[in-house]
Amino acid sequence: MITEAEVVALAGRVGDQLRARKMLCATAESCTGGLIGHLITETPGCSDYFVGGAIVYNYAAKEHVLGVQHETLLGEGAVSYTVAQQMAQGALRVYGADVAVAVTGIAGPGGGLPGKPTGTVYIHLSTADGVERGERFVWDADRSGNKLLSAGAALQMILDYLASSV
Repeated sequence: MITEAEVVALAGRVGDQLRARKMLCATAESCTGGLIGHLITETPGCSDYFVGGAIVYNYAAKEHVLGVQHETLLGEGAVSYTVAQQMAQGALRVYGADVAVAVTGIAGPGGGLPGKPTGTVYIHLSTADGVERGERFVWDADRSGNKLLSAGAALQMILDYLASSV
């Protein structure tokens, strides 16, 4: 299991890369409840590259704040690839960022559904230059652990994008 200190260090590496490229980052979080933004802001000077994040826990917030389509929420549910993608695209647009990452899922301990067990998380990255990357994870930790694993995976997704865009 990854530790919070390891994820804070990962966030610092993400920040170093964003700063070096003069890029801005934003987040859209559901099941992580702002944890990714918290971890990014543990690094002094993060305002150089972190513009903000939206915590959108229910359908209405996802729709009104980030522009997630009502039909998608009804058809696929909030825990889906498409919703994660629309959340990331919304954060990119709302914050005028270069890169945005979104997380939606079932942190637990309950809430699992057929085909979406507890621990299911979708993470999506959208960029101003048109890159779209999404992944599905099924974590097997407690609620706090699932949130931390999700935040770490989201930060790693940003770092991987930055490494590939050199």
